[in-house]
Amino acid sequence: MNTRVEICGLDTSTLPKLKHEEMMELIKKAQSGDEDAREKFIMANLRLVLSVTRRFASKKQSVDDVFQVGCIGLIKAMENFNVSYNLRFSTYAVPMIIGEIRRFLRDCSALRVSRSVRDTAYHALQARQQIENDTGDTAEVEDIAAALNIPVSDVVYALDGISDPVSLYDPIYHDGDDTVLVMDQIVGADDDNALTRIDIDEAVDKLDAREKRILMMRFYEGKTQMEVSKEIGISQAQVSRLEKAAIAAIHNKVV
Repeated sequence: MNTRVEICGLDTSTLPKLKHEEMMELIKKAQSGDEDAREKFIMANLRLVLSVTRRFASKKQSVDDVFQVGCIGLIKAMENFNVSYNLRFSTYAVPMIIGEIRRFLRDCSALRVSRSVRDTAYHALQARQQIENDTGDTAEVEDIAAALNIPVSDVVYALDGISDPVSLYDPIYHDGDDTVLVMDQIVGADDDNALTRIDIDEAVDKLDAREKRILMMRFYEGKTQMEVSKEIGISQAQVSRLEKAAIAAIHNKVV
């Protein structure tokens, strides 16, 4: 009984199945420019692309888009496969299909990062997988950095750069009508900052016009006390006294 899967409008149960010898013969013809052989070979290997695509089913990209990108990897593998090697095509093609899909997912990330950062992240992921395969333990960033001979900070920065962003409205806990969002976990800090800004604004509003002007010139315009004294027409000592009094008034209000 055939397993029927539809993807990109294609019924995989209708796809042909070829023996290894038939595959090698089609590759030779396709690489020589035979379009019919090329088409038949691609169709016969779409199940291989589908099996790889399923590994990325949890990603946010459309599965049809990922499948089509995987087909590009399949075509590249077909064009570059050396039939003189004693190697099954699937063994050669799967890493190329996976690589093509991973590049697509990195390039389609919601956060735009530089090519160098994406490349570093790609090598870090490869190194992490290799370390975990060799040791059977979770690879730490220090281990990855040592394997790549780069600073730990570069590994952290690169892996953070390709991570999917999280919405403030994403739920992290749900129990009936009780839903906790991401923003609920950080709102306390935001509330404290908002209240502090309100306190500062209220304290500044209570200053007289000259004190407000001195603070504006000193801390927004970057002028020295001497420059402020000349512009306002008072001594530097008076500017210093008024500045300290204004800062103290704001501090007392906030604290």
